[in-house]
Amino acid sequence: MRHAERHRTERIGWLRAAVLGANDGIVSTASLVVGVAASGSTAGDVLVAGIAGLVAGALSMAAGEYVSVSSQADTERADLARERSELRQQPAAEEDELAAIYVQRGLETALARTVAQQLMVHDALGAHARDELGFSEMASARPLQAALASAATFSVGAALPILAVVAAPSSAILVVSGVSLVCLVALGGLAARAGGAPAWVGAARVGFWGALAMAITAGVGALFGTTVS
Repeated sequence: MRHAERHRTERIGWLRAAVLGANDGIVSTASLVVGVAASGSTAGDVLVAGIAGLVAGALSMAAGEYVSVSSQADTERADLARERSELRQQPAAEEDELAAIYVQRGLETALARTVAQQLMVHDALGAHARDELGFSEMASARPLQAALASAATFSVGAALPILAVVAAPSSAILVVSGVSLVCLVALGGLAARAGGAPAWVGAARVGFWGALAMAITAGVGALFGTTVS
């Protein structure tokens, strides 16, 4: 029977984009809302600012992730095209290169040569992509997946501070800050657990930087609100 084994690295593509999107959605929108509220703006203005931040941020995250991951995919394709050309033009040298890699990893020279020869016959490009270039199917670049995951999770994260404003417009700063920090800590803990790290490390890290971002933005908003008044 074939042994099916799943690893956490299989999640790295969508998990990175999803965590980044949700975290950025909460931090940026909460900071925006808190900053606008600290400037003395009305509840309506605070709500409009939050909604505008959600829409703009989600589109920005989607575009940024798509461009970034597309660049990675382009680089991967270029490297594979070069490797394909080298395999066609100098197969013996490529076999030597593959054998040398296996020797460096601990195989005896004769065994490394045998493994390299058999892999070259079976799937030469796949062997070089995996063992020379370090590419893997689990971590391959998927631009559309990354873009959609970032936009969707950013929108979910950004919606939390906005709902807090709707629920308590008269005390937006305290409510938004509290709700956002709780959500950030929970998100950091879940993301760390999903990646196999201690939950408290991720929770503390995300909570600290989220609190710092909101505090600085609130200070700036209060300063400019006082200046304008």
